[in-house]
Amino acid sequence: MKRPWLLALGLTLLLSYVAESGATAEILGQGAASRAPGSSNSNGGSLGPAHRLATPAESAPRGPLGYADDFSALSAEAREFDHRPEGVFSYCARNTAVYECLSYGPEGAVRKERRKAVLHGTAFAYRRQGAETFLLTNDHVASWPPVTDPQHVVSGVPSGCKRMSESLSLVDDERDAYDRDDVPLTRVVTDPQLDVAIVKTQVELHVMPWRIGHSAELRERDVVEVRGFPLGAFRATNVGKVISALDHDDFGDWDHDDFVVDALLSSGNSGSPVLAVSPTTGEYELVGIYHAGYTEGSALNVVVGIDQVRDMMSTFKRTPHDHADEPLALTPRDRARLWAELGAGREMFFPFGGLVGLARGLSDGSVLFAVFPKTFPFTSEPTFVIEDSPPDGGMAGPFGVPGRVWFGKAEGVASFERAALDAETQGQIADLLEALRTDACAHAEYRVAARQESASPESSRQISRMAKGLNRVAARRADLNQLLGDLSDRLVATAGSKTTAFADLTIKPDVVDLPGGSGGLSGGAPVDGAVSRLDLLPHSAM
Repeated sequence: MKRPWLLALGLTLLLSYVAESGATAEILGQGAASRAPGSSNSNGGSLGPAHRLATPAESAPRGPLGYADDFSALSAEAREFDHRPEGVFSYCARNTAVYECLSYGPEGAVRKERRKAVLHGTAFAYRRQGAETFLLTNDHVASWPPVTDPQHVVSGVPSGCKRMSESLSLVDDERDAYDRDDVPLTRVVTDPQLDVAIVKTQVELHVMPWRIGHSAELRERDVVEVRGFPLGAFRATNVGKVISALDHDDFGDWDHDDFVVDALLSSGNSGSPVLAVSPTTGEYELVGIYHAGYTEGSALNVVVGIDQVRDMMSTFKRTPHDHADEPLALTPRDRARLWAELGAGREMFFPFGGLVGLARGLSDGSVLFAVFPKTFPFTSEPTFVIEDSPPDGGMAGPFGVPGRVWFGKAEGVASFERAALDAETQGQIADLLEALRTDACAHAEYRVAARQESASPESSRQISRMAKGLNRVAARRADLNQLLGDLSDRLVATAGSKTTAFADLTIKPDVVDLPGGSGGLSGGAPVDGAVSRLDLLPHSAM
C-alpha cells in the first residue's frame, strides 16, 4: 500500500510568517509534544540492581520466551515504580527554525522574507554521563532541512528557502510561552535513514530505568506501551499490540526496519519510547522509537526497531549504511552491463530529476549522454550532451573517459572543449557526467530485472524496491538540473551562432580519425575525408 505518511513527522507544526517589518501571523498546524515537569529533576530512586539503567552494552540478554502478550506478566514492583516521580522519563521537545525565502518585487528587486516554523515532538532520557543527560528522539524532531525542496517539505515554507537559525529545547507543552525554564538541547548525532537522533543537555533529568531490549524478538500480539505527548497537550501512556513484527521503511530518506503497532498514537508522539514486557524478569524493556503512521490507518503506527540503534546509543556515532540506490564508484564492469542493455545504435531514456536523460550506444563503444529540457518532446534539442568513451585501462581502469561536450538551445547544440573551460565549470561537468553514468546504469539494471518474470515474491519486492530507489535518485537531481540550466545559459550565450543539430551527433556523427584512432566526435561541420561511424558498421549482403 502506498504510504503517504500523513503522520510521517508525528509532530505539531506551528508556523509563523515573519516579514521584514516584524509583523507576525501564527498558524496552527499538525503535531505536538511536551516537556519535563521541571528543569532540575534529580535522577530519582532505584529499584535495586535489576532496575538500574542498563547501558546499551548491558542490554537485556536474549531469552527463549521473547515478550509477553499481556500486562499480567508485569511485576508488582515495576508497576509501583511507574507511579513514582522518577518513573517519568519522557519529555516534550520543541524545535524552532527561521527560514529565509528570496523572491522578486515588481521592479525586479530581490526581496527577503522570513518564515518561522515550530514543531513539538517527544524525547526521552536514557543515559547520564558525567554532568550530561542524553536523550533519544526522531531525526525529524531534532533537525530541520537546511533547504526546503519537494523532498524536504516544511509546511508553510515555500520550496527553495534556506534555514537561517534553529533552536531545540524541552518545554512544558505546545502552549508553553515562558522560556526562562526551558531546557536547552544540543544535537549529538543524527541518522536521517534511521530517523533517530541523540541530543543532550547539562540539566539532570529523570532517566529511563529499564534495560535495552531486542526488537528482533518481538512477535505478533506482543503487548507494548508508548509514553509520549499526543497533540502536545499532555503527557500520555498508550498501549497496544504488535500487529506486524517486520516492516521495511524506505519512504523518502528513510531506510530501516520497523515493526507495526496498533496503539492509538497521534501527532506529537514522534520520538516516544516503545516498551515491551519481559516475561522472564517482569520488567519493561525498550524495544523501539515511534516515528510515523499510515495515513489510511487510524491505528497503524510504525516503530524503529531498537536493534538498529543500540550501537549509536553507546558510541554516539552513526553507523554508515547506504541506500540500496546509492552505488559505490562505478567500474568498467558496470559499463559492460550498461553496454549489454544498449549496444551500438540503441538508446535508453530515463528520468533525470524533473528532466529526461538519454544514453545512446555508438559503434566505437562510446556512450553519448544527453539531457533534454522540460519542454521535451516539444523541444527535441538537448540542453547538455557529453561523450563517454571506453576506459583506456580495460577492465582495470575507470568507468570511462569523458570526451567532447555540447550545450544546447532551440537551434541546436554548440561544442565546447573541456580543457578550455575554467576549473569550476570542468568540475561541474564532471559531476553531471557521473550522475548520468550512475542513473543510466541503475535504469539498465532495473530494465533487465523488470523484463524477467518474477521467480518469487521476494524478487517482485526487490523490483519494487529498485523502482523506489530510482525515484529517490531522480528526486535528488534537482540541484544538478538547476546547475545544468545555469551552465547552458552562460555557455551558449558565448558560443555565437555555430551549432549542430543533435540528430547529426546521434544518427550520423563524424569520426575525425580512422579506425584505431581516438574516434573523437566533431561538433561542427563534417571534416573532409572523415569516415562516418555508420560507415564503419558491418554491412550485410544485399
